[in-house]
Amino acid sequence: MTELCTRVRALSEKTAAATVTDRRHLHAHPELSFEEHATVQYVRERLDELSIPYREVAGTGLVAEIRGRSGPTVALRADLDALPIEEKNGVPYRSQAPGVMHACGHDVHTAALIGAARILVPLKDRLSGTVRLLFQPGEEKLPGGATLMLRDGALENPVPQAIFGQHVHPPLPAGTVGFRPGIYMASTDELFLTVRGRGGHGAMPHQAVDPITITAQLITALQQLVSRETDPTLPVVLTFGRIESEGGATNIIPNAVHLQGTLRTLDEAWRKELHRRLRRTAEGIAAALGGTAELEVRHGYPFLKNDEALTRWAQSEACTLLGDDRVVDLPIRMTGEDFAFYSHQLPACFYRLGVGGPGHAGSPVHTDTFDVDEGCLRTGASLLAWFALRQLS
Repeated sequence: MTELCTRVRALSEKTAAATVTDRRHLHAHPELSFEEHATVQYVRERLDELSIPYREVAGTGLVAEIRGRSGPTVALRADLDALPIEEKNGVPYRSQAPGVMHACGHDVHTAALIGAARILVPLKDRLSGTVRLLFQPGEEKLPGGATLMLRDGALENPVPQAIFGQHVHPPLPAGTVGFRPGIYMASTDELFLTVRGRGGHGAMPHQAVDPITITAQLITALQQLVSRETDPTLPVVLTFGRIESEGGATNIIPNAVHLQGTLRTLDEAWRKELHRRLRRTAEGIAAALGGTAELEVRHGYPFLKNDEALTRWAQSEACTLLGDDRVVDLPIRMTGEDFAFYSHQLPACFYRLGVGGPGHAGSPVHTDTFDVDEGCLRTGASLLAWFALRQLS
């Protein structure tokens, strides 16, 4: 193991500059979910250079394979898409696409997976099996590119014995990684609620049915589904992030109010029950106040569960490659990830890649000043390669 560890580290250093080049190119040319045409073409070119065969899936995704001797398959996944954000960083590799930015680190994920392939190809004779590389589109947008990858057989013929994915994490310094066995991230559903009343003059509210006052009561009442109807030991988040009236002014009562929000939990049965109770409560309160309420729930990603045994194994292997002081435990998160779909199909491990460093510690993901310490790329590439090698050795 010591000799293999040394070779992986050496190859990581040898290929680090190319991985940085990949990341900077991808960062400068971001594309939105399911529009990653130039991005996937760039990945194809890198795979061609490495003589790695691939096939197209999910519209703008790829499945590639590094084949060793006969044996099982292990999958490594990266996502390709960017976000609709105008970048404010003044770096040479700043986004050249107006209003589009890699603000969630998917450029890092993709570059690290290409980097892992550069490490694995020279070590192909050490593989007793196949490493399947998943370059997935559309993580940021429902229905989630993972569902399309699964639809197109990305995890079939044969089913991998394990799948690994990583995600940038600014609170951790570059060179550090974090793990959480078991349930790790929340399910995510989008809520679209319309409250209808009867518009009128603001000075004569008795002649109208005010959907704004109904909405005010609804928001408070619906939060009681979290505070008073959910088991206090079960994390649930209900947030309405957008409210707008259909017409209205300082002295006009509108006809309707539209709300958009998110519901997140860590239990699939309670998730389904909350959908029912949200609709029941909204319709009941609106009716009691003379209006109506219509709720649309757009089902998003399930909760993400890390296989207990696989994740503890990965954490131990990370300590071997990186050192005990570079591996930390993580708390549960209420954010969501479509990697969750994979985690309900086979043993999965989704972990955090530290990207913080001088000048890069203050901006979280999904902000217009997000950036990373590019030293994280050596860690990300080498650890993905290491997991594959150790699974197939």
